Amino acid sequence: MTLYLDVIWLLNLLVDFFLLWLTGIILKRQYALWRIAIGSLIGSVIILLAFSPFAHFTGNPLVKLLFSVVMVYSAFGYRRWRYYMSNLLMFYFVTFFTGGILIGTHYFISFDPSTESSMLLASIRGFGDPISWVFVMLALPLAWYFSKGRVDSIEHVKLQYDQLLQVKIQIDDFHCTVNGLVDSGNQLQDPISKSPVMILSIAEIDGEIPDAMKALCHDVDDIFSGEKQIDPRWSDRMRIVPAQSVGRSSQLLAAIKPDSLVLSDHEAEWIIPNGLVAFREEPLSADGNFGAIVHPKMAARKPVLNVS
Repeated sequence: MTLYLDVIWLLNLLVDFFLLWLTGIILKRQYALWRIAIGSLIGSVIILLAFSPFAHFTGNPLVKLLFSVVMVYSAFGYRRWRYYMSNLLMFYFVTFFTGGILIGTHYFISFDPSTESSMLLASIRGFGDPISWVFVMLALPLAWYFSKGRVDSIEHVKLQYDQLLQVKIQIDDFHCTVNGLVDSGNQLQDPISKSPVMILSIAEIDGEIPDAMKALCHDVDDIFSGEKQIDPRWSDRMRIVPAQSVGRSSQLLAAIKPDSLVLSDHEAEWIIPNGLVAFREEPLSADGNFGAIVHPKMAARKPVLNVS
């Protein structure tokens, strides 16, 4: 029997890719497909080791656990212990759930006590289990479908103000994209123009953070008193907003009028022409699921879709 090791390795690589991808979709993590590809590539190494002098190590549960730990770390990174463990446990849940589907489908289609062993052995020694190939061909398009937001339709219905939106902000040369939580408790607004205010955590921003933004987080009192100056391109946009409870000792909050503020979900994208953005240093989410708190009036501007 000819053994097509490269084909079996490819099958394992695709299955690992799907399992990591589905883990990110279910937990609604911010993930990059190239990182998931690296994680799946690491996981597929165990197949190559199974046909090497180190084959006796690959069956060890501790070795398999080590591979899983590295795969999940490579795909989603490490923020906090709870964040990482939830990723790892969900990965195992998805793996066992998927494995149960494969085994059940295999025996449902091709169970024959007299020939089962020889057929299964032949399929594995050739190109791999045909059921697994069918699963991969169906699972990857489905994962792409659900990654666009359809997974929300099978979840428990939530309140309108308990949802995540994608937030795109541009202020002068600064650009960022984060997840924002629509919170009905955020009623901050400019007392003069009544413009709604969004809270943005700079702890969740990738890349270089402008000095003016940092100053607006921890030197607000000095800026208001005139003891500290910031870039005029930022100070000219600044608005003073009374704040009741936003995790600050000051009762006044400095908010900035952005050049562009765009919200989107899996259905639509809309512009907030009159929105303001305030900043804070501390993370807003313990698990890093969102980096901004969106004013409900901003979410209410979502265009109504015509479903007729």
